[in-house]
Amino acid sequence: MKSRNDKQPRRLWVLTPTLGICLFGILYVMAACQYPGGSNFDQTAAGFSWQHNYWCDLLGSTGKNGAINYARPIAITAMLVLCSSLAIFWLLIPSLYYSKNKFSHLSQWAGGLSMIIILFIGTPYHDLVMNVAGGFGSIALLATFIALYQNKLLLLIRFGLFCLLLIGLNNYVYYSNQYIIYLPIIQKFTFALFLLWIVLINRQLYRKQKT
Repeated sequence: MKSRNDKQPRRLWVLTPTLGICLFGILYVMAACQYPGGSNFDQTAAGFSWQHNYWCDLLGSTGKNGAINYARPIAITAMLVLCSSLAIFWLLIPSLYYSKNKFSHLSQWAGGLSMIIILFIGTPYHDLVMNVAGGFGSIALLATFIALYQNKLLLLIRFGLFCLLLIGLNNYVYYSNQYIIYLPIIQKFTFALFLLWIVLINRQLYRKQKT
């Protein structure tokens, strides 16, 4: 005879962050295809360069070459999808904790605030937005690592720490201006691995919700 828990439907909505990240990836590529051209390294270049352009370039009203940026609406939509998906992810993190306390809910408000603030990354206040959003994001990440430790998910902890090292590398290159030509590639690589880490944690959240 099936137990009450076995009869409960699987809560597929818990996978919303993963679905949102996948949709973001599709929109990212669509926006890149619409980008008129130009980068910090070559303002006359045509189209989006995966080697030289940043994600933020897609959010500008014009391309680096001065042409109208028709990719902007798609890029803004992608940003809204990603931030909403990650906000939901941070809301779900407390369910990984074995005992609920005030600290277990840090990810909810800190992660949510970080995602709201990051929406303004395409404005002239780029650096300020990154620093403030990064501060709140660090709090949310700390709460996430604690939840992973409580569940003995050591591989995810190591993966997450590697992502943090890459984020640190991004900041070092950006602020020191050393090896800056490689930053767009480093940024994309870091972004992809970080989102993969989120997807893997989301998978654990789904499994925990099922049980």
